Amino acid sequence: MKDVIKQAERERFLEIRTEFCEKVPLVAPGKMMSSEAITYEGKVFAFFSRKQKMVFKLGKQFDPETQDFEIRVFNPFTKRAPLYGWFEVPYTHQDQWEPLAEKALQTLTTEG
Repeated sequence: MKDVIKQAERERFLEIRTEFCEKVPLVAPGKMMSSEAITYEGKVFAFFSRKQKMVFKLGKQFDPETQDFEIRVFNPFTKRAPLYGWFEVPYTHQDQWEPLAEKALQTLTTEG
C-alpha cells in the first residue's frame, strides 16, 4: 500500500511538470540534488524530494506561517542550515502543489 501512495505522489508531480512544460515557454524538466525538477531557462523553481514532498523556491521573504496548510522550510541536511527560500509541502496538501508551482515560477521570473 505504501508503494502505491509513493507512486501517486510521484505521478501528481509528473502531471504538474508536464502541464507546466506544455503551457509555459522555456519551462522544461530538470534535476535538483538528483531529484526530478521543473526548470525555467535552466533554473529550478520546483522539485520532487526523496521524502515524496514537492519543494518550491518561494524566496526568503515568503512566510509559511501565513498559510493555512502544512508548509515548512526545506532542510534536507542533518548538519547544515536549511535551504532558506525553499519550502516543502507534503502530498496530504497536494491540492496546493500547482498553485505553489505557479507562485514559484512567478517568483523566479520576477527576480531582479
